[in-house]
Amino acid sequence: MRHESSVVVDRGQYQDAVTPWEEESWRDAALGWVESESAARGLRVTGDWRVRLRPWSVLVRVSVQGRDAVWFKANPSASAFEGPLTAALARWVPEHVLEPLAVDAARGWSLLPDGGELFRSVLEREPVKPSTWEALLGQYADMQHALIPHTQEIEQLGVPSARTAALPDVFDQLVAENSTLRPDDRRRLDDLRPRLADWCTELAALGIEDSLDHSDLHDGQLFHPRPDRFTFFDWGDAAVSHPFCSLLVPARTACERYGHDVLPRLRDAYLEPWTGTGRTTADLRRAVSLAWRLGALGRACSWGRLFPAASDASDALGAEECVRWLLELSNDPPI
Repeated sequence: MRHESSVVVDRGQYQDAVTPWEEESWRDAALGWVESESAARGLRVTGDWRVRLRPWSVLVRVSVQGRDAVWFKANPSASAFEGPLTAALARWVPEHVLEPLAVDAARGWSLLPDGGELFRSVLEREPVKPSTWEALLGQYADMQHALIPHTQEIEQLGVPSARTAALPDVFDQLVAENSTLRPDDRRRLDDLRPRLADWCTELAALGIEDSLDHSDLHDGQLFHPRPDRFTFFDWGDAAVSHPFCSLLVPARTACERYGHDVLPRLRDAYLEPWTGTGRTTADLRRAVSLAWRLGALGRACSWGRLFPAASDASDALGAEECVRWLLELSNDPPI
């Protein structure tokens, strides 16, 4: 039914990563599911499969006759919530996300439409002003604000709970489970623990409700289909946590392009939807500073969401990246 010559596989820098794609029975079942779900929606798959394998996902670009490609994604068990979450977001905030064509929650599979041009591709092609980043952060904050009433439902879908008041427990678990920590790094983190608890207490006291934290919102995780609109996707690293933790990754990505002087503008654009709630500008900016630091916990957690036996090298990489992000907790925020 399928020919190897029509399958192009990209392993990136993870040449030794072990994913379900290596199992012929899994591969046949997955591609068969794509074909049947596509056919049920009147789509004819042409058989051109472009596969991207990483320790944390299997992603397949599937050519479809007469229209844009569709995308199959398989998540490991630790992020199998992504498909159901994406479907739920399409009901709650449809203007901000993709609507899946099909989801198999039990197997961690999703079939998604093409979302248009990646923001990263736009940045590579033409000059983009910082005001564009301000717009995307404002739109993302609008979405987070709208999702506050749905946080319990989001957790019931299997999205990890890392609520602000519980972040010290998240920290404790990450430290306890990481076998690669050197003694001096472990001492540094032990010494940091009381301060981290104080930051969490102060942030929670500011009264901003928890929401959905993407945890990895860089320029390759959002589409820019038209000048005034962005589409957010790739929710496999997400958690229910303090919403402002989401600012860490996109703001750092923008800083690499424009320099640190852009940070106040980005911060204030992100905060605009959170004003008018009785909190002062100073309170909101303080919350950003605290959440910027604590956002490292979300990044540390995400490196535990790999396929089982992704390979010793990948497991080691995940553990090392987790440590790197934990140690960033001691760095003073730039804003």
